[in-house]
Order: sequence, then structure tokens, then C-alpha cells
Amino acid sequence: MPRFKRSLTLLDAVMLVAGSMIGSGIFIVSADMLRQLGSPAWMITAWVVSGAMTVLAALSYGELAAMMPKAGGQYVYIQRAFGTLPAFMYGWTVFTVIQTGLIAAVAVAFAKYTAVFFPVLGEGNVVADLGLVRVNASQVLAIASIVLLTAFNTRGVRYGKILQTSFTLAKITALVGLIVAGLWLGAGTGVFTSNFSAGWQATGLRVAADGVESQVPLSGLLLVSAFGVALVGSLFSSDAWNNVTFIAGEIDRPRRNIPLGLILGTAMVTVLYLLANLAYLALLPVHDIQHAVADRVGAAAAEVFFGTEGALVMAGLIMLSTFGCNNGIILSGGRLYYAMARDGLFFRQAGKLNGAAVPGHALWVQCIWASLLCLSGRYGDLLEYTMFASLLFYIVTIAGLFVLRRREPDAERPYRTWGYPVLPALYIVAAAAFCANLLWSKPLYTGFGLAIVALGAVVYALVPRKALAVEQGGDEEEEEE
Repeated sequence: MPRFKRSLTLLDAVMLVAGSMIGSGIFIVSADMLRQLGSPAWMITAWVVSGAMTVLAALSYGELAAMMPKAGGQYVYIQRAFGTLPAFMYGWTVFTVIQTGLIAAVAVAFAKYTAVFFPVLGEGNVVADLGLVRVNASQVLAIASIVLLTAFNTRGVRYGKILQTSFTLAKITALVGLIVAGLWLGAGTGVFTSNFSAGWQATGLRVAADGVESQVPLSGLLLVSAFGVALVGSLFSSDAWNNVTFIAGEIDRPRRNIPLGLILGTAMVTVLYLLANLAYLALLPVHDIQHAVADRVGAAAAEVFFGTEGALVMAGLIMLSTFGCNNGIILSGGRLYYAMARDGLFFRQAGKLNGAAVPGHALWVQCIWASLLCLSGRYGDLLEYTMFASLLFYIVTIAGLFVLRRREPDAERPYRTWGYPVLPALYIVAAAAFCANLLWSKPLYTGFGLAIVALGAVVYALVPRKALAVEQGGDEEEEEE
């Protein structure tokens, strides 16, 4: 019977973390963040906070990953700390929206920027009108990219890792080039100094129904709320770093390489994101960032030193970035559903490995649902609705670190979270404050996200787990020697 092969190195783990994080967000979200806060100083602070939160979470996940180096990652950690029901609710939310919705959104972003070069592939080209659903060329291309990457990854983890490492190194190189060129060209313009001349005076940009804009001074609770809303963009751009834990069953020396991969990958991307935003602020005045066409700050920055060809250069970079990003998300997601199926909590066939020693059925189920989300046209909303739920599960998982330290004090822990208990507790407090702010400022989004999570409990009660459970045996991953 096929078994998982531990063939992924530390470099592969770092590339999976970084490649899954770097998508299209870094080139877009800064526009809305600056509209929310007005002050570049506050915007950079938001990126620092989100980066710090991501690294803190990675430090905590490292201990859990070293304890439980098995396929499924976060699902396995939650199950060991809190039981099957919370673990299923997490897996349910990941499958219905978080992972598949992210795959759909990234695929559509890839298709959208491909249409810059091939207009016939744009959203305006409707290829089929099915009544309730109108299918355009952009959606077809998005689905085709998901199918292609899924098929590629069903051939074996070796192929997926080669593609992931190649694309991640390419887009990191391109991003570094953008940063260096931006900082060098902007150094003598005075734009950077002018942008930061307002200091810490935060203002929110408001647009009236008649299109008239006004600046609203922010202080006290208004500033705290605006800062929390701005964090949505930077946290979204930094998400998916935990995907490497899903594929733990195929990482060599996982007790060492997963914690290191998490820490090195998240720290590297955090630094790149900060430098990219400094480059934007060195090239573009605040007003231009806030009013970038379709929020394409990266394209506006590229136009400064590439001229009218800048939009094409940036479109190519985002195509590269999103395609590589989706490869990592698709590759890792199937392993979580595999782990659920082994426990009788997902489709039975998803708990089996194919001849290439990968969960082929799980990958194709993920592909089908992500493709349907592409057609729904609601993937963007679904991502916003579940941002709250995603943060909640990060909190739950890190809380599990405290539970396991107390309940299993003698368990083998090859890596122990640096700064425990202060740093993990700091993350929980920061993430809980973020969630509380979203509850207050965006009750519709948070309410819908909670509803999806709660629906998971209903589904759990209806799933005939014993009938679906996969017999444990030959295709289970090998433990690290």
C-alpha cells in the first residue's frame, strides 16, 4: 500500500510558507488601509502588528507541529487538545470557505491579470448563459488553472514541490527587484518625507453619496476601530502560512524543519511586506495610493519607473505570484481532508493515497468545490465573512498549546515555543481584540462567519462517522524515525 514519502526539505517548507502567503494582497490592500487610517505611520504600524502576530502564531504552531508531525496539521492539533467536534468544525470551515474560497479568489485574480495581456479572457466575455449563472471567460480560465494545478499535484509531491519552489523564488526575486527599484528611485524625490510629514495624525477618508470626499479625524475608540479594520487587509495578505502544517506527513525531519520553516517563512515575508510598503510610500503620494485605480498600488508604483508599461509588468508579476500561491494552497489543502477522512469525518475515498502517494481523491474534491465557488461570484464575500472565523481558530489552536502543556507535561516536545507563556498569550489577546473589533464594526460579516462555523456542528451530528471511517493501515504516513 502507498505511504506518504518524507521528501520535502527545509527549503521546501520555507518556500511553501512564503509562497502560500505571497499572492495578490501585497499589491492591492495598502490602498484601503491608507483610506482607513490616512497616516502612513499608522499604516506601516498596521503592517508591523500583523507581521508580529503572524510570527508569534508561527512560534506557537512550531511546538504543536513538532509534537504531532502528521498530515492534517492544525486539524490534528485542535483534535488532540479539544476533541473531535471542534476539530471537525475547523475542517468544515476550511473546506467550505477558507481554503477553497481562497483558492477560488486567487484563481480569479490570476485570470483577471491574465486578461490584461489577452483581453478575450476578460470578465466581459460571457461564454455561457445558464440562467441563474452567467459564465465568463475569466471564470473559465480560473477553473482551468485550478484543474491544471490539481492534476499536477496528483502526480506526486515531488512535482508540486518543484513548481512551488520555482515560482516562490521567482516572485520573491521580482518583489525584491520592485522594492530595490522603488526605494532607489524614490530616494531623491522627497515623496517619502512629504508622506510622513503628517506624523501620527490619523484621518479616515469618507465618500458621500454625491461622491464628495472628506477627511474625518480619528482618535480614541474611532482610531482603535479604524486600525482594526485596516488590519483585515494586512492579515489577509499574511494568511495561509499555516498550510505547511497540513503536509507535515511528507516533510523530512518534521520535528526540526516544520518549526524552522514556519518561523523563517513568516519572518521573511513580513520583512518583504514592510519594505514593499516603504517603496510604495517612497514613490507615491498618499492621495495617489488612496485613489489607485482598482486599488492596484503595485501597478501605480511600477508605472513610476516603467512608465505606461508598468501596468503590464505588474500584471505579469501578479500572474506569477497568484499561480504559485495557488499551487501551495492546493497542494497542502488535500492533506487536511485526508486526515479528516481517516477519522470518518470526510468522504471515505479522500482518506486514501493514490499510486503517487498523495491523497488524489481529496485533491479532486477540493478542486470541484473551489471551481464551483469561482462560478458563484461570491467568493470575495465568503472570504470576508470567514476572516473572523479564521482568526478564531488560530486563537483556539494556540489556546490548545496551553491545554496540552498542562494536560501532557511529559509529552515529547522537540521544540518548545520561545517566550512561552507570554508570547502565545500576547497573540491570543491581540487576535481576540481584533475579533472583538470586527464584531462591533462589521457584525454582518462576523455573524455570517460564526453561522458557517456553527453549521459545522449540525453537520457533525448528522455524519455517520463509523460508516465512513477508513481502516487504519498501509497508507497511513510513516512516523519520523
